[in-house]
Amino acid sequence: MFTLDSIGPVARISLDRSAARNAIAIDQWPVLAALVASAIDGGARVLIIRSAVPNIFSSGADLGDLDGLSGDPALRSRFRIDMAQAFDALATAPIATIAAVDGGCYGAGVALALACNLRIAGDKAQFGITPAKVGIVYPTGDVARLKALVGPGQAARLLLSGMTVDADEARAIRLVEERAKNADEAALALAETIAANSRSSIAGLKRILDGDSDSDRLFEDAFDGRDFREGLAAFRERRKPVFEG
Repeated sequence: MFTLDSIGPVARISLDRSAARNAIAIDQWPVLAALVASAIDGGARVLIIRSAVPNIFSSGADLGDLDGLSGDPALRSRFRIDMAQAFDALATAPIATIAAVDGGCYGAGVALALACNLRIAGDKAQFGITPAKVGIVYPTGDVARLKALVGPGQAARLLLSGMTVDADEARAIRLVEERAKNADEAALALAETIAANSRSSIAGLKRILDGDSDSDRLFEDAFDGRDFREGLAAFRERRKPVFEG
């Protein structure tokens, strides 16, 4: 259900399972992690997560698969680990990641968006974190990312009620960073802006944003890098820098 393509230096992973409203099957989480790695290895400077299906980003984890978890502890562990590894691949990627949400986004679909650096909500975006409606809970890492974005009070409100919020409310409570008419177009525009910057700077800044204990060394070492020399030369020559891939 995941496909990978690119527009110049911008890679895109699209959810494309229209018959199931982009519900994500258990066996697809390793596929997602592998595609993230492929995008990075292919030289992408930015990765967009989007839907190829109108009016839906993702209905969440496939409930048909979840039904099979009841009597299978091993499958439950596999589901939790594979999903966490896919989200960690996004969260720790050395390139910028953007979720373009322009349709319904529920359950694990919200967790997928949370794993990205930035989220853009289009006119048709709706968000609902609904484990309490089916008698389950949300994974620890996903709850932590939610709390970091919206705070513990709003996180509790969303999780405990299972309520759905529209794009405007999502922006108001800081669940998304940008509100746009068309999320795909806005995500591509932002991605192209980011892609023009130094890839090594983006990787370093992401590590510092994540609280890397080696942040002082990252700051100092950047001044000895090729990208800094190119950026300084471009500034002096009044031209656009050409950073290494």
